[in-house]
Formats: sequence, C-alpha cells, structure tokens
Amino acid sequence: MSRKLRIATCSLAGCFGCHMSFLDVDEALADLIEHIEFDRSPLTDIKQVSEQGVDIGLIEGGLCNRENVEVLHQFRQRCKVLVAVGACAMYGGVPALRNGIPVSELVAEAYLGTDVLNPQVPQDPELPPLLKKVLPLHEVVPIDYTLAGCPPPAAAFRELIMAMLEQRAPVLPEDLRRFD
Repeated sequence: MSRKLRIATCSLAGCFGCHMSFLDVDEALADLIEHIEFDRSPLTDIKQVSEQGVDIGLIEGGLCNRENVEVLHQFRQRCKVLVAVGACAMYGGVPALRNGIPVSELVAEAYLGTDVLNPQVPQDPELPPLLKKVLPLHEVVPIDYTLAGCPPPAAAFRELIMAMLEQRAPVLPEDLRRFD
C-alpha cells in the first residue's frame, strides 16, 4: 500500500447524515489517513473533483435538480469506483416523498401559500431547475458499490476503504447496514 487512495465525497439531495456517519470512524480515521487523501469533499472545501480523477467517489443523496445530475456525471467521469452512499442515493430516500406531487404544486405550496409572508416564486437564474421527481443515482449513471443504511454505519465506510486498499471486494454483511 504505497500510494494513497484519493477519495472525493459530496452530498446531493440529502441531509449530510452519511458524511456525519463517515466521520464516526473516529480514531480509525487516524490510521486510514496514512493511506488516503481527500479531494473534493465538504471536509476539504474543494468544490470540483480533480481533473486527474480519484480512486473512490462517495455520493450521498438523490437527484432532485439539474445541478445534482451534472455533479453526478462529473463524479462518474472522474472516479474509478463510484459508491452510492445511503438510502437517498440508493432509492431517493426522504426527498423522494415528493415524487407523487407535481413540481408546480410543490413550488406553489412552498412559496405562494396563504401563510407565507411576501409570497413569490424565486427567480434567481443560479437556482437549478427541479427535476420532475427525485431519482436514485443508478437511474442516471452506473454505480460500482452501495453502502446501505440511513446512514450507513462508520464500520461500512472503513470496510469499503480497507477493501479498496487491499484490492478486494468489500464485505458488507447485514450488520453493516443501519436505518436509524
């Protein structure tokens, strides 16, 4: 294990709970940090995956807007191994509860309701357009591995990284899945 694995992470339509679980690796992170380095991640505040790419991309959250889809495509292009992390990335999760409601009704309820002060729909061109429904990652790009759970336990992240370091498939039994 001479070369460090480069890892990128991001959160799309989710709650960052999977990132918090990843940080629960706690003191084992000190051992891992000798073998890994972070690229794009909220942990580094790097906003783009390096053009030379990374070994592992960990993505939590589903796809709720066009920006999410662009970020996912960039990760797929620049990550040797792409991992869908958590229920939102795998199935759409809680954000997908909106899937049975037309986007126009959602926007009206959020911004034009009678209980809203100064009702108006935001018109900022930097706001990415919403997709008609929240999608899991595998519906847009191929995914190499999944870490199941909401959130997956820290031990699942550690097993995945150790497996990649040892160039073997990760062993993720049911006890490494958690739905809190």
